[in-house]
Amino acid sequence: MALDGIVISNIVAELNTTILNARISKIAQPEADELLLTLKGTKGSYRLSMSASASLPFIYLTDNNKPSPLTAPTFCMVLRKHIANGRITRIYQPHMERIINFEIEHLNEMGDLCQKTLIIELMGKHSNIIFTDADGTIIDSVKRIPASLSSVREVLPGRQYSIPATQEDKYDPLAVDADGFKDIVSQKPLTVSKAIYSSFSGISPLVACEIAHRAGLDADSPVAAYSSDEILHLASNFIWMMDDIKSGNFTPNIVRDGSEPKEFSSVELTQYNDLSVTKYNSISQVLELYYSERNIYTRIRQKSSDLRKHVNTLLERNQKKYVLQMKQLKDSEKREKYKVYGELINAFGYGLTPDDKVLEAANYYDDNKIIKIPIDNTKTPAENAQKYFDKYGKMKRTAEALNELIQETKAQIDHLESIQNSLDIALSADDLVQIKDELIEYGFIKKGKSGKKQKVKSKPFHYVSSDGFDMYVGKNNYQNDELTFKFATGNDWWFHAKGMPGSHVIVKSENKELPDRTFEEAGKLAGYYSKGKNADKVEIDYLQKKNVKKPNGSAPGFVVYYTNYSLTIHPDITDITQID
Repeated sequence: MALDGIVISNIVAELNTTILNARISKIAQPEADELLLTLKGTKGSYRLSMSASASLPFIYLTDNNKPSPLTAPTFCMVLRKHIANGRITRIYQPHMERIINFEIEHLNEMGDLCQKTLIIELMGKHSNIIFTDADGTIIDSVKRIPASLSSVREVLPGRQYSIPATQEDKYDPLAVDADGFKDIVSQKPLTVSKAIYSSFSGISPLVACEIAHRAGLDADSPVAAYSSDEILHLASNFIWMMDDIKSGNFTPNIVRDGSEPKEFSSVELTQYNDLSVTKYNSISQVLELYYSERNIYTRIRQKSSDLRKHVNTLLERNQKKYVLQMKQLKDSEKREKYKVYGELINAFGYGLTPDDKVLEAANYYDDNKIIKIPIDNTKTPAENAQKYFDKYGKMKRTAEALNELIQETKAQIDHLESIQNSLDIALSADDLVQIKDELIEYGFIKKGKSGKKQKVKSKPFHYVSSDGFDMYVGKNNYQNDELTFKFATGNDWWFHAKGMPGSHVIVKSENKELPDRTFEEAGKLAGYYSKGKNADKVEIDYLQKKNVKKPNGSAPGFVVYYTNYSLTIHPDITDITQID
């Protein structure tokens, strides 16, 4: 995520074409650090939403309204007093800073024309919305910053406003030429990307990596590793990008991994070859979409954090148990040696004297090789033999018990890993209900006091192949069982990632022969909704549903099959149409 100087420049360009000279008809403050302005101008009505949230600062045009508190906060009242019905006369970005200034004309109580400035600083935890007089005197701000909080800059009524000194040591990227860029970057004992973003204001690490990618250089390699011509080529790509910014040629876009938003920018991101890049006409649309979609994933991860933590703890515990059990099983493999010792003592122990501590005997199980057997000379040969037979018997019983325990532990690990994968797939609170029910049913977590089962609203994913065949993907183990053994018919096709936790994918064949493209697309779904999601290649098993069996008493989602086809795919589902 890069709300950098380039994105701010794009926002300013968009606002200048939409709300410049518009009047402020309504001012609301839905959150403590958020403003919503309703604007009316010759080009229509707009809502401008801006937030100085430490975790998620933003500014964009939106069609959505938000409820406001019944009693307006102080900052909102101050703005209403001064600039209600005011006109926005100028919108600009100082240099390439993450700051937008709105100059507003309004009439005071005496009817005189006055000017105020509304400033939004989009700087992470230092974000703020500041309201100043024409001479830069601060009237108020969303966040008041006294000297006790910042010794560098006070933000208090009556103080003079100054731009935060965050990029004083950086160059203006719009004012540098190729030779200047080359001289600046070449002096930096840093990686290519860091040399760029640490030298020029408004350039984020994301954009620095994009410039390096366009120039064919590794962003993580040191600048010193490249020749003068290669750095000059890097400079050319930098200048070409800055020329686009100066001329207002922006390409708002969002990078998604499947449906999950990963990055956004105002320059086209060509560095993500394996992910989906969607271009938009408006940076406001990009920001609103990105933050709303990102919020879905953030919220579900917060809601599932307790379940995820509990499953991870149980999984780690079982994995440690499995390692210990396997070590004990390996140790028990030595038991045959003790059986041989006992038999050889019975056969050759008659020659032992009371002082002997070792019996040397020919091992007739191993070409009569001589072996040395430790002897307890306080015991008779028969007692020594029985001691080794007892040891053999104990280790044999241990091995038999361990084989059962190892199977149980492995089954627990497989079950927990499948639940872990279900948690990764979950997109809503409804998706978590069945996962929690499964954890309760199999004793992984205790049942709640109410004992009431929540209504299940979650449904499998539904996709349609390029050839028009319906494809369904289970979100959890219960849905996998439902799809495979209740929803699918015998001639439907079943897909699953080979040897790893993942969703069952069912393709409804309608008794028709599936085209190769549908097989590939169903395989991609099976790979994407598995632990192999981020792998370059995933092997997929597929067969007709009638050949998939469920062992009695097995955990949900667990199946067996003995004949299948296989294909290897890259788990990219960006071109597959999702219905719901």
